[in-house]
Amino acid sequence: MAAPRRSFSCESATQTLEWMNAIAVFLRPFKPLLDAHVVNFFKDRLWEMVDEQWMECLRKESVENLLKLPSGFVQDYWPHSLQEFICTLRSLVFAREPKLSHPFLCNLHVASLGSVLTQGMSLKKKHEVEILAAVISKVASGSGAQTIIDVGSGQGYLAQALSFEYQLSVTAIDASLHHATVTNARAERIKKHYAAKIAGSQHLKVPRTVTCHVLSSDILTALSTVSLHEENVEQSTDTNNSLENDVLENLKSHIGKASYLYNNRKIGPPLVLAGLHACGDLSVNMLRTFVDCEQVKAVVGVGCCYNLLSEDHAEKTNTPCGFPMSRAAKLSGLTLGKNAHDLACQSAERWRSLTKDDALQNFDVHTFRAAFQMVLDKYFPDVLTSSPSIGRKGKALRRQRMRQVIESKLGTKGCNTVPFFTFKQQCKSAAGSLTMKTDELEVVDGCYSNMALRVDACTTLEELPQSSSSSDVRCLETTVEKTDNYLLFKEFSMSGLSRLGCGPSEDINLLEIWKEAQPFAEFVGPFWSLRAALGPLVETYILLDRLLFLQEQGNSVEAFLFPLFDPTISPRNVAIVAQKTGADTLAT
Repeated sequence: MAAPRRSFSCESATQTLEWMNAIAVFLRPFKPLLDAHVVNFFKDRLWEMVDEQWMECLRKESVENLLKLPSGFVQDYWPHSLQEFICTLRSLVFAREPKLSHPFLCNLHVASLGSVLTQGMSLKKKHEVEILAAVISKVASGSGAQTIIDVGSGQGYLAQALSFEYQLSVTAIDASLHHATVTNARAERIKKHYAAKIAGSQHLKVPRTVTCHVLSSDILTALSTVSLHEENVEQSTDTNNSLENDVLENLKSHIGKASYLYNNRKIGPPLVLAGLHACGDLSVNMLRTFVDCEQVKAVVGVGCCYNLLSEDHAEKTNTPCGFPMSRAAKLSGLTLGKNAHDLACQSAERWRSLTKDDALQNFDVHTFRAAFQMVLDKYFPDVLTSSPSIGRKGKALRRQRMRQVIESKLGTKGCNTVPFFTFKQQCKSAAGSLTMKTDELEVVDGCYSNMALRVDACTTLEELPQSSSSSDVRCLETTVEKTDNYLLFKEFSMSGLSRLGCGPSEDINLLEIWKEAQPFAEFVGPFWSLRAALGPLVETYILLDRLLFLQEQGNSVEAFLFPLFDPTISPRNVAIVAQKTGADTLAT
């Protein structure tokens, strides 16, 4: 039996730093595993970077057990070093179970939003908005604030809940003009409903919308300051691109006005910055604005899209990056990198909820993509040179699956549930075609026709004779198609090459590539499961870095990490909640 693990806390800067240092010590020996990309699995023989005993053990493990590995599941017969790896890793991960009973949130009342406010929301979004709106209202009350800046507001679901349910003044900031238009139209419909039911409805608060790319904390600070001194910074009711350009052109004057107001201490009423899944650096800019802007008394933010975070060592810019934030993390020298940021988006709860069939299909798609990388490396190396990072899609099956999981979790039966995709349809979504981007190739729309997976023959690839002529290859393909996934891989590759403008060509021997990759395909699932287990730990380090940044401000700031949502429903469920100690303490 494994020895008891020590528990960590983040109630103080000292404790948070101690936790982060323990994570850094654990991660450093496994940096190659963090930096690896599954698309290079066969090309770089990535399974060889993992302990041979581990891989030999896990390749024999059931798919169900592999899916539980990121959650800390181990077996007594596994190598002791593997058990230690998993158990130590999980002991360092921030607990994700919802925690709404903390004294900072005492007497929190989560209102159930009616059908008018929740129209158009998914069950996941409703779950998130109901809880987060209640928390924001509680924090605003304790901070003496009546105004909320909703950063990355999307279609305005959170902003409207705060306005109509909690009667708070809300400014909704989003980069999309379309989202602003939808928010305004939806708010007017909701207002009409409330107007018919509530006396004095002319005083109903409706969110104001601001369309702007928040590229730095300076911009967000300016918008926060100016928006309270003007009737409107930019009311977005048009979808014309020129409107967005006008907003961006006017930012300089907004920033100048904000500086004037601040320097002359013409600061407006206290406000709270809030964000539900503010992507990448946007969450970071919220925290910096909270620290720098005097009128921002509190911040409540749930981050997401760690893959979009900028990092100091990789960026050549004077603008502060998204990671690391804290002084201590910068001094530690630990770098993460893009692949580790991607990994932080993995969810142990989502892995655990997958069915065996879903998992096998996902592993197969990863196998096809990794084998296709070998095709590009052998026949089109210039493609890899110009586009070293290759994106992936194939999320449709997982989205459909999670929709059913959420409905089951919330005790509802959605009449709009779509049947699971077939394996053929998943491959269509995952690898039908590739479209070029600046630094990645992204798998999009494709076509798999007349495909079938047949396993009615016992011939294996090892039993096939070696051949190089095109007629022999076609003959061998006929046999292989009956034994494994070669046909799916072939269609995957042909569609991808077509979209890249790289083929087809008689010189491309896909069968040879598949025969080289297929014997090691059984290692894809174990390798990917081990990497996925590191994901929650990387996310923990990123979250603790943000918390420590706030704690480094000293006694002027009180900051916490709270898991708010059911992690099975909403994997990115941890909120950073902070309040300046000069603000009133939360009422009980």
